[in-house]
Amino acid sequence: MPMIRLTAPAGTLSEEGRTTVQRDLATALLHWEGAPDTAFFRAQAWSYLVELPGGAQTTAEDDAPRFLVEVTVPQGALSERRKAGLVEDATKTVLAAAGLTPDDALRVWVLIHEQPDGTWGAGGSVVRYAGLVALAKGRRADA
Repeated sequence: MPMIRLTAPAGTLSEEGRTTVQRDLATALLHWEGAPDTAFFRAQAWSYLVELPGGAQTTAEDDAPRFLVEVTVPQGALSERRKAGLVEDATKTVLAAAGLTPDDALRVWVLIHEQPDGTWGAGGSVVRYAGLVALAKGRRADA
């Protein structure tokens, strides 16, 4: 099951962007994972927004806000093409939520963490990638 976390300096997202960015990022992640668009899979795509207090983020050059998107997926869930699409969509989503332009794209970093099979647990059990694939196929048939 995917998880996505956006870390941003407080006050850098527009009011509208702050209310929509988490669902928009989770939706992009599910799309690029190829998960079925069902209530079950949407409920498993956890999305976090971590807002840093003033002065908690800077670079050696300036204090312009930077944004970090961290994605955790089962190992093997994303091909290179899917990773590239996710990075592009996540960047565009964050830029829009912050009211920034494509010229600011280098202020958004996306890190994809692939969780090795057998090291993810949910509901009190170890979750295996093969089980998720089978579940997704079954849910597609039910959709």
